[in-house]
Parts: sequence; C-alpha cells; structure tokens
Amino acid sequence: MEEHRATPRHRVLKAGTIEFGGESIPCTVRNLSASGAGIEITSPLWFPDRFVLALPSEGWRKRCRVVWREQKRLGVVFDVVFEQS
Repeated sequence: MEEHRATPRHRVLKAGTIEFGGESIPCTVRNLSASGAGIEITSPLWFPDRFVLALPSEGWRKRCRVVWREQKRLGVVFDVVFEQS
C-alpha cells in the first residue's frame, strides 16, 4: 500500500475526545503524527467534518478536518500545529 501522508504516523493507544458545538464524544487515537491522526470511535455516530480533537494525557487540543471515514475509524488532518489547552 502506498503512503500518501505528509508526515509518518506512529502507533499509539490514547484516550481522546471529539469536541464540537458543546458536545463531546470519547474516542481512541490509534496513530498520530505532527499533521494528523487515526481515530476510532465506539459507534459510528454523526459528527461534523471539522472538530477539535483533545488528548488530555498530552495536554493539547487541535482543530482538525476529517479526510476519510470507514465505519468506526476515521483519519484527520490538523488545521494548525499543536494548540496548547
């Protein structure tokens, strides 16, 4: 499979949240790079194509955009490099 990412991602297993419009959905971050992440959710609920991904264990929140969705997995790219909370 050919790699199309701008920066290589590293496998992780971190608890995160998808935040939008005052709502929060728990998620698991499965891979991470400076430019994006692979996320897994517990159910394929609807949420917008743009949201804030928060990783409390890392102490950051990033605005991001969905670039692909596949059932309970999705890939996002970050709009800006690390926003500190």
